[in-house]
Amino acid sequence: MEIRNIAIIAHVDHGKTTLTDALLRQTGVAEVGVSMDSGDIERERAITIYAKNASVFYGDTKINIVDTPGHADFGSEVERVLRSIDSVLLVVDAQEGPMPQTRFVLKKSLELGLKPIVVINKIDKPAADPARAEEQVLELFLELGASDEQSNFPVVYAIGKQGIAKKKLEDTSTDLTPLLDAILKHVPPASSPELEAKPLRMQPFNLGYDNFLGRLAVVRVYEGTVRIGGRVYVKNAGGSREAQVVKLFTFKGLERVETPEVAAGDIALVAGLKDISIGETIADDAGAGLLPMITVDEPTIALNFLVNSSPFAGREGTYVTSRQLRERLERELEINVGLRVDFSSLEAFKV
Repeated sequence: MEIRNIAIIAHVDHGKTTLTDALLRQTGVAEVGVSMDSGDIERERAITIYAKNASVFYGDTKINIVDTPGHADFGSEVERVLRSIDSVLLVVDAQEGPMPQTRFVLKKSLELGLKPIVVINKIDKPAADPARAEEQVLELFLELGASDEQSNFPVVYAIGKQGIAKKKLEDTSTDLTPLLDAILKHVPPASSPELEAKPLRMQPFNLGYDNFLGRLAVVRVYEGTVRIGGRVYVKNAGGSREAQVVKLFTFKGLERVETPEVAAGDIALVAGLKDISIGETIADDAGAGLLPMITVDEPTIALNFLVNSSPFAGREGTYVTSRQLRERLERELEINVGLRVDFSSLEAFKV
């Protein structure tokens, strides 16, 4: 089975999560009402905060999709994801055109040599002007120093809420087939027999957590095949350490599915790699070369958690003791690599 790896990037509220949800439904891997925005805050604010993994199946091809944050505050999530995929769908609102976060995510994509597919979304808006939006996108590409090949981007027109895509504005369409066809045509295959025959090398670009399995590494397998029970070496610039793969999962829709092995080109969840960090190289040979390191931005905001001395102390909230706050922050540290917490003070936590 061929594999394509893509990310969906956009300015906040330009419809990328809605478009992804429609892709999941139309390919039969998710039901109506299931959404990539699964966190309470994400649903409440209608924004994506953490990068999400999903996959759809179209013909004989598996398409791994990563829905990235569209808000500037979560830019480091975007950058890590872009290192693990082979192309991006740049979603742009047909009425608003490119916006500030469009510039940020597109600049990162172009710097990494990715060739975006542009999706002009919400073409049904009363004030939509797809031609103007497409022209503005081209101007932005040129302004950001895109190569001739990158600037010659394919365009798909869409109404994400209705689950419709078109190759040309005058076309009639009832589903997202034109978008899926564009992905197969323009995104290079991530898998090949030659890559699968090489020694294993894979790299985590995100982290997850399971109450039973502990920290999980979300990895892109670049070469070789990883198997359950296999001994691997976790390598970084400071040295290497041995570990054993306890469990492996791939994605079907939004669900993780346990599997005995994962081959080159795929995206997977790996359990058993204690203290794994983003950007490390995982190999089955101690002498394997390191993959290019992924850097994680340092925190830009500092907070102190202090004892509540207001007149309303103890009158609201359920989990408000220092022990409960500490437990919650420790759980967050398992997956949030951009967070630093200093627990050295008993009176205050520095975050």
